[in-house]
Amino acid sequence: MKLHQTIEVLDVNDSNLSGSRFSSSNMTGWQMNDVNLSGLVITDVNLSGARIDDANLSGISISDCLLTGLTLNDVDLSGIVINDVNLSGARITDANLSGVEISDCTLTGATIDGISIEEMIRFYRAGNPS
Repeated sequence: MKLHQTIEVLDVNDSNLSGSRFSSSNMTGWQMNDVNLSGLVITDVNLSGARIDDANLSGISISDCLLTGLTLNDVDLSGIVINDVNLSGARITDANLSGVEISDCTLTGATIDGISIEEMIRFYRAGNPS
């Protein structure tokens, strides 16, 4: 499946979209539940305010996206690569984060299991000065 447009209503609950590609799309406010999105490639997509529950997102690649206010709950994020993404206010709970790579992202107000990602980074840097 390849998306390259504004998508307002699309039922992807209980679906297998592994290996799909989403690009240059507006998907604000989407809600997805029990989906397999493994290997997905997302580029230049607005998923602000979206909610994804009980999903396999392993091995996905996300770049140049707007994910402000995104909610991820009970998800497998293992091995994902996130680059140049605005994750302000995103909330991640009950997630597998093994091997996640995040670079050049805005993380203001983003949390993992209720803990500020910015605070995690500050704590890490305090114990590991360059």
